[in-house]
Amino acid sequence: MEKELLPESLQGEQELERVKNMEAVKETGADPYGQQYNRTDTASSVRGKFADIEEGVESEESVSVAGRITAIRSHGKTSFMTFADVTGTLQVYLRKDVLGEEKFAQMKLIDLGDIIGFTGKIFKTKTGELTVFAKGFEFLSKSLHPMPEKWHGLKDVEVKYRRRYLDLITDEKSRNTFILRSKIIASMRNLLNSKGFFEMETPCMSSLAGGAAARPFITHHNALDIDMYLRIATELHLKRCLVGGLEKVYEIGRLFRNEGLDTRHNPEFTTIELYEAYSDYKGMMDLAEEIFRDAANVVGAGDTIMYQGQEISIKAPFARLTMDEALQKWGNISIADLRNEEKALEIAKQYKIAYKKGDPIGHLIDKVFEAVAEPHLVNPTFITDYPIEISPLAKKQKEDPTLTYRFELFICNMEFANAFSELNDPIDQRERFMAQAKLKACGDEEAHVLDEDFLLALEYGMPPAGGMGIGIDRMIMLFTDSASIRDVILFPTMKVID
Repeated sequence: MEKELLPESLQGEQELERVKNMEAVKETGADPYGQQYNRTDTASSVRGKFADIEEGVESEESVSVAGRITAIRSHGKTSFMTFADVTGTLQVYLRKDVLGEEKFAQMKLIDLGDIIGFTGKIFKTKTGELTVFAKGFEFLSKSLHPMPEKWHGLKDVEVKYRRRYLDLITDEKSRNTFILRSKIIASMRNLLNSKGFFEMETPCMSSLAGGAAARPFITHHNALDIDMYLRIATELHLKRCLVGGLEKVYEIGRLFRNEGLDTRHNPEFTTIELYEAYSDYKGMMDLAEEIFRDAANVVGAGDTIMYQGQEISIKAPFARLTMDEALQKWGNISIADLRNEEKALEIAKQYKIAYKKGDPIGHLIDKVFEAVAEPHLVNPTFITDYPIEISPLAKKQKEDPTLTYRFELFICNMEFANAFSELNDPIDQRERFMAQAKLKACGDEEAHVLDEDFLLALEYGMPPAGGMGIGIDRMIMLFTDSASIRDVILFPTMKVID
């Protein structure tokens, strides 16, 4: 191919050499980008099946394996290569007298990073290395770029996130993180399915963005000529399912919130929300402990895990504190103090929280708790009894109507789960929505919206229920010892660069 016809990305010296090899493969009559390949084994299965083979003895069974070439060591008429597949690495031995003149010459066109299929028998070298004695090979995909950093992983974090495919190729820890992510999510499904839950799919777009205190993304539907919102929660649709008689439901899916980016937040993230009729927030505590214990089993942990140098006990039952107890324990502050305007002003000033007379008290309570208590919540702790001002979808307590039956689960100073005894009184819910509407009218972009159709559903009758949402990305961070949410989201949101 003429150099002038190549894209700019292939104009480098190494890229041009690889393009030349690709063209040479074509000239031999082979397809550098291959066809369907009948792979009989992986690197891992070969190691398992032939672990006991004796040195110098060739297996009777032939195997077909395939993967990306990570090392090439040529010695005249012989060559050793190493390939990697999703299960690990395996060595291949190639000889000119076995392959033949033409095929051996074709072998010299293999570059690091190429995806090759090999067929042959297994033997063990003098150093004890299981090796495929190749009787043939096929090109499955030529790599036109050299692999970064000689397979030692990407050093540039920006490139790591923008070109995740390179990160996955070169960094085994990153690859294992996403494999474990898949397994942990599967463990959640298995647990809930075994308990009689049904997995639901609710809309990602709707004419209202409800179910959480968050600022939504707005788009426009041309055919209907209306603005629509990407969902900020699945809660209100899943509760409609409870009204309809589906008594145990959950959804694992993406949520979208128009917020900042940091090590704990990404505008597009994954949660699981679940609702169980006739349960309550205490039932959700038990279920949360089961979900986290199952995740620990997936990663092979016992009662403790390490997260960023901290030893975390995940042995059930998790600790339990009311929000008021936590505020008093670590800040000598009570919720009653925060409801007293003069004391609230003093406390806000002490913790450098923006607050003035007449501001909604809910924001201040939340911010003070975040400053006073969260830094101390390392081992799993359920914080319960949240004030009604910051819990518009939770059932109020009979014992103290200023509080709700709600908890949040904190681990390593991060919130992982939020759960309620769900509010099913349509009159009370309407009053809560109206209070939120006043906040929105005063400029609170994250206040809940008034959803008349949801209220209508409640008027038909929703059974008492427990509901819970768990941030899956943060959960994966915890169980893979990942410092940033970007390390556990395959393709995190990134700033556009020219």
